[in-house]
Parts: sequence; C-alpha cells; structure tokens
Amino acid sequence: MKNLFYISALLFSVTSFACNSLIDEKLRILDSTESESLCKYEGDVLLIVNVASKCGYTPQYEGLQKLYSEYGDKGFTVIGIPSRDFMWQEFTDESKTAEFCDATYNVTFPLYATTRVRGDQAHPLFKKLSRESGKEPSWNFNKFLISKEGKLVGMYDSKVLPESLAGKIENLL
Repeated sequence: MKNLFYISALLFSVTSFACNSLIDEKLRILDSTESESLCKYEGDVLLIVNVASKCGYTPQYEGLQKLYSEYGDKGFTVIGIPSRDFMWQEFTDESKTAEFCDATYNVTFPLYATTRVRGDQAHPLFKKLSRESGKEPSWNFNKFLISKEGKLVGMYDSKVLPESLAGKIENLL
C-alpha cells in the first residue's frame, strides 16, 4: 500500500507539471545566450506577436505595451518575437532591437530572439500556431491570442490594432 501511495504521488507530480503542447517550446531571450521555456507562462492569457523594428506597423509596440501594462498583473502576457521574414525589417544586431524597443516604446513585456515565423524553417512554435490557425503570418505584427487553457482563440493580422483586442483579453481573464 505504501508503494502504491508513492507511485500515485509521482504520477500526480509528473502530470501536474506537463505543459500545454501549443506553448511547450524553448526560445532564446533577446540579446542573450539564455533560453527559457514558454511553459513558464502556462495559465496566462498570451498574445504572441511576430514583431519588427523597421516596419510601418512598428508603432503597434505602443498598444502592445499598453495592454501588457493594463492586464499583466491579471494573468496576461505579451510575447514579442522579432523576425526578418518580411523584407528584413528587423535589425540584424539583437542589441539594437533591444535598445530600440526600450528607448522608443519602453517595452517591458518579454522579447525573444529574432527567428523565422513562416515556411519550412519557421520556429516550431510558429509552425504549431500556423497549423492551429490554418494560416501563417502574412507580415509583421500578426497576433496569436491563446487562452489560459492553452487553446488558440484567434489569429489577427497586422492591421488589427492591439488595443482592439482588449475586450477579448478581458473575457479570457
């Protein structure tokens, strides 16, 4: 009986720490050699955005930061992932990306390393998001909204302003 208890406790601990498969990916932190698992955000409402510093949609950083400031302490996280997939509209030097985001938009939400977001060489996270949504990012600032339960709620293209998603985010919180 004692062994059965230990086996049950072990199984419970293993299953209770399993991460949702949609976000079970590691990303390198922007301008760093360190990587971290997105599983650290499990249970949060997530807005995953492929961002770029030199794009006509770059001012959306302001709206993304506003959402993060408004709802970040309520279980919401914006995850910014720079990409050069669309006309190389991101700096090649990640320190410049980090400096630009901080100095221009005072970004405090998590930013990860520049990566591919479409095609065969896309990061596995974006392959999963594209498969779930039925379409790949078509340009910079595509947004993937994920519920606390780790389900993709919607994909929004570049023209959708971050602030317009506030009601959806509130409903998911």
